Amino acid sequence: MTKKEPFSAFDFYKWLFSFIRPKGRVFFLVSGLFFLTYLSFAQTRPRPEINLDEFIQRIFPLQQENINYEDLYENLYQLYQNPIDLNTATYEELSALYVLSVSQIKNLLAHRAQYGDLLSIYELQAVAGFDLPTIHQLLPFVEVRQKFSTKTFANNIANASDHYLILRSSQTLEKSKGYIENKYLGSPQQLYARYRLSSARNFQIGLTAEKDAGEKNYLDFYSFHLQLQNKSNLKNLVLGDYQVQFGQGLVLGAGFFLGKGSEAVTTIRRSNMGIRPYSSLLEGGYFRGAAATYQLKKIDFTAFYSYTKRDASIDEADSEQEEYFSSILNSGYHRTEMELARKNQLTEQNIGGNATFHFNNGYVGATILHTQFDAILMRRPRLYNKFEFTGKQNTVAGTNFSYTWQNFNFFGEAARSSSGGVGLTAGWVAALTKQIEWAMHLRHYDKNFHSFYGNALAEGSRNINEQGIYWGLKYSPNKNLTFSGFYDRFSFPWLKYLVDAPSRGFDYLLRASYQINKKALLYAQYHAEHKGKNLPDNTNPTSTVVTTLRENTLANFDYTVNRTFKLQSRIQVNTFQYEGRTKSVGYAIMQDVEGSIRKLYLKGRIAYFSTDDYDSRIYAFENTVLYAVSFPAYYGKGTRVYLIGRYALNKHLDLWLRYARTQMKNQDSIGSGNDLIEGNHKSDIDMQVRYKF
Repeated sequence: MTKKEPFSAFDFYKWLFSFIRPKGRVFFLVSGLFFLTYLSFAQTRPRPEINLDEFIQRIFPLQQENINYEDLYENLYQLYQNPIDLNTATYEELSALYVLSVSQIKNLLAHRAQYGDLLSIYELQAVAGFDLPTIHQLLPFVEVRQKFSTKTFANNIANASDHYLILRSSQTLEKSKGYIENKYLGSPQQLYARYRLSSARNFQIGLTAEKDAGEKNYLDFYSFHLQLQNKSNLKNLVLGDYQVQFGQGLVLGAGFFLGKGSEAVTTIRRSNMGIRPYSSLLEGGYFRGAAATYQLKKIDFTAFYSYTKRDASIDEADSEQEEYFSSILNSGYHRTEMELARKNQLTEQNIGGNATFHFNNGYVGATILHTQFDAILMRRPRLYNKFEFTGKQNTVAGTNFSYTWQNFNFFGEAARSSSGGVGLTAGWVAALTKQIEWAMHLRHYDKNFHSFYGNALAEGSRNINEQGIYWGLKYSPNKNLTFSGFYDRFSFPWLKYLVDAPSRGFDYLLRASYQINKKALLYAQYHAEHKGKNLPDNTNPTSTVVTTLRENTLANFDYTVNRTFKLQSRIQVNTFQYEGRTKSVGYAIMQDVEGSIRKLYLKGRIAYFSTDDYDSRIYAFENTVLYAVSFPAYYGKGTRVYLIGRYALNKHLDLWLRYARTQMKNQDSIGSGNDLIEGNHKSDIDMQVRYKF
């Protein structure tokens, strides 16, 4: 096979592509990529699969209302799919992993400067402050890459670090009301395909397609991107779908961010990640167009443009005869005639940029984003919407900084929207000693501060109408024992949905983790949240806002019997109470078993749960097929079991099969609306195949 062959194939496809009709280009592009890479791909050592469960359960956020858990998981998996190179990683990239303290990052950078590139990830044992548990936590997200020549496109493909195709089918076996009454237009299968070809810090090509259960269009949603990196002064170029993250997320806050959670210190700070390709199944929150970052000495200049269609219910105002909408619909469901009629009804354009000046111990940056719709955004006429955005276009601009002094990292951002509203956030994370880490964070978001793509630390789901101060502390008296916790006090100066008065509240968390020995881990956690909320079923003429208390307590024990067999036991108790009313209580007991026999990997769970109502529901992470998300809410009374198996047929082909069943007690139906299932059980099956080229 000569080096000319891939180029001739590429030129042929490029020439032929120009004659294909636009509707057929997506399918043609996929087949062309398969053919091209098949001709030129040289086999490299595959990246080992890493189980992310321990990492997820250690730092995952708390159970809160208004959190999109699927979005968090998707961004975590994108981080996992694009591991950073320890020999080139910056302070920002390392801090974005939420594993290392300020002192550990500084020690790693100093070690690299003194001794040169790492030869193996296990060389981290020679870095001050690193131990085996820390290295184990890093494994899913980092690697040490060997340098290779990138003179030609063919060489780049031949050295691709990640090249695979995934096909998946999922289905609920019982028929819901939507299918029985023919309200859902399509089949009950959810279909999914993902193709990825990438060479770390060099290029990446990705294509994702999906059909949700009940949708009739087999290409109902698709996402695609082409990324080039480190081409002379061009640091990053993305064509297609992407997200952008700068500063602390007041203007642009996409990507993986945890906020308040079990890891009380490192997760409150956002990192300057810039442009990142988008390959999630979530049909909102991304840009589609072009974005680029160009480096000129110590300054990085980023510019981007996006033109997208969004789902919305467009109406016509009686007075002005102009089209308007009340909100953008991000569910992504197009199963019924009504849902399909709302698809792609709104045009959204975004244009923005960032300039970041880097110096020895930090950076200073400025960001601007202008968003324009082709219809008027007009919220429903409710008092709590008085200060919400109204109009067709919005501009938000801000400046941010990060500075590291000794073992302190200071960070902050200030932004202003075209309405005149201001958002401010600032804080620090610090390693006071080898045993103690400390964090503090302050925030102020005006009730008329409007940032559509912001995602800074907040108690609410958006950066608006909120003030707060956060303290976090982590104490490790030895490498086996860790205590951590946080206290966050917040207030909402104006009304909120289901809170018809200004309100305030606080929440706190306490956590203890003990690594008994190499095989056994025990941890326990308590979280309490006090917030204001309208009293339901109120008989007074006006709504009454009372204090609510939500509590979450869990205890978990992991035991590794041997290299191929592991047990995990967990009990979780949730309570919720309106002031002056009876407390709602829920609990779940879960037992997981994990093991492998040669090429077959198995993991299963049996869980019993009982909750008084939906208010005391329990969220529980579940294992599923690779790159899929399962974080269901348990409520009512019943049992939940699942079993997942993975079998490696050969070095190229992996198969997954998952079966899950919920069996309810004392009820004759599950779900509501079109998703109502007659009966007391619900069964789901997932099948997936991955081919690694």
